[in-house]
Amino acid sequence: MTEAILLVGGQGTRLRPLTNHTPKPLLQVAGSSFIRHQIAKLMEAGVEHVVFATSYLAQLFEEEFKDFSHELAISYAVEEAPLGTGGAIRNAGRHLRGSADDAVLVLNGDILSGLDLRAVLDRHRERQADVTLHLTRVDDPSAFGLVPTDGDDRVLAFLEKPRTAEEIVTDQINAGCYVFRRSVLDEIPADREVSVERETFPGLVADGRRVFGHTTDDYWRDLGTPLAFVHGSADLVTGLARSPLAPRPGEALVHATAVVDPTARITGGSTIGPHAVIGARAEIHRSIVGRGVEIAEAAVVHESVVDHDSSVGAGSVLREAVVGCHTHIGAHNELPAQLRLSCGMRVPAGGLRLNATAAACSAVH
Repeated sequence: MTEAILLVGGQGTRLRPLTNHTPKPLLQVAGSSFIRHQIAKLMEAGVEHVVFATSYLAQLFEEEFKDFSHELAISYAVEEAPLGTGGAIRNAGRHLRGSADDAVLVLNGDILSGLDLRAVLDRHRERQADVTLHLTRVDDPSAFGLVPTDGDDRVLAFLEKPRTAEEIVTDQINAGCYVFRRSVLDEIPADREVSVERETFPGLVADGRRVFGHTTDDYWRDLGTPLAFVHGSADLVTGLARSPLAPRPGEALVHATAVVDPTARITGGSTIGPHAVIGARAEIHRSIVGRGVEIAEAAVVHESVVDHDSSVGAGSVLREAVVGCHTHIGAHNELPAQLRLSCGMRVPAGGLRLNATAAACSAVH
């Protein structure tokens, strides 16, 4: 039996305010919640049973999948206290149904990857490995912990983020997908917080266990930051990244109920949600526009997320911005890059600009 664990318990603090009321894996990317993209990929790989390792807003996962009718069994393991990555895996392992020698896939809930899951499962079984880790190569290894391997792909060590050029001994990093032999997974302590990268994996290597890397150059993106999140969604729409749920590649994914003025430009893999309204000459590029959002005429939204039931006034400009739900941005505002507006905020017309223009002052002096 092929089983998987999805690690979806994090609070997604780097994506606030989008995650104030929604767990990160349930956020919409390319027209579906991200976790549904992952589920579709697991099913494509032949997975028959998946366990969600949940914690933050755990009940929303059961709500999301209450009517799920596909041939996939779903179980839920709720983490009542912080257990770390290893502890969360072990806690979820209590719900597995397979035998001691079965392979168990483990995926981080915020990684968009082009990895062939069947291939890594097959390689794990061929090697009779205890653990197989998907490794990816990065241009800047100094920003990550490193995972060197030998000529047979056996993992040699798990190194902390390098502080000097001499410490960069490889460009390979942990890509957030593992295959465990079920019996090895069961060895992780269940009663305390455990880190797989700092404790479990180094301990297995030190004990001479069969820990291998599976290094690929497949598409890989951590969706943990707002800019990475919008880029990941756009890459699914344009076809740079693949998902069984992704539509035919194109410049935009516009919901059938959305109303888009014919003079508006929607490009770069942007997603326009249900009942959104996009005004004349508006420019939406590489962005996510949520359900019921109104973008007025000549507004510009670049590499940004505008959450549901919000509005952007005429001529306003957003670049790399995150706009929480039920927020109103008046006309002729210009938001600084990487600004985040909390849910329910009101920005008056012309109230926020990078370059102020001369205007009469309405304040009493």
